[in-house]
Amino acid sequence: MKLHRLVRKWAQSYTRSGKYSPVGVWFHWLMAALVLYQLASGWLMSRYPVGGSKLATYELHSELGLSILLLAILRFAWRLFVPNPINDAQAPEWQQTASHLTQYLFYGLFAMLPLSGWAMWSAIQPVEPLRIGGVIAIPPMPFHTLSPAWQFQVLDWAESLHVLGVVGLSLLVPLHVGAAFKHHFWDRDDVVRGILPEIRDDETAPDHTQYTPRVG
Repeated sequence: MKLHRLVRKWAQSYTRSGKYSPVGVWFHWLMAALVLYQLASGWLMSRYPVGGSKLATYELHSELGLSILLLAILRFAWRLFVPNPINDAQAPEWQQTASHLTQYLFYGLFAMLPLSGWAMWSAIQPVEPLRIGGVIAIPPMPFHTLSPAWQFQVLDWAESLHVLGVVGLSLLVPLHVGAAFKHHFWDRDDVVRGILPEIRDDETAPDHTQYTPRVG
């Protein structure tokens, strides 16, 4: 059996029981942590005085943004390879529509924010390449051939898009978290359990305590 079939079979052993695969789970929580860090660092960075520290923080912020873009592409590819599990959020049709719309908005913002940030970085001359994970060099967009007036215009457009994306993400994140709380504490369904990292059951416990709730 080919490797990709083995991987898909392994992942589907989770999705058939209503849980995300471990790969999908770690994509979700790693990106969630990076997004929250980016929102906080962006807010703090805007209050730094102009200087070397602000530029270094801006560079790190831009590199992490491109890392989120790469993770979003990989996560989307994984989702095409192994579809998400069917859980209680998809029972009523309106919840299924809302869930899909939220996912599309997140993916759109995961593209718009890093790309607009990359454009902002590239419009400030002289410009150095950004590095994803400190290793993969990403050259700047070719704005060095533009006149200073056009570079300023590109910077202004990109900044406006970036601010719009930040506002959208700042609204979408609490909406997403609120929906998760509703599913877990109000509806008491399997949505949140499906995306939590798996904790192995303690088979040696005298009372056979189960730490991982059984789904299904």
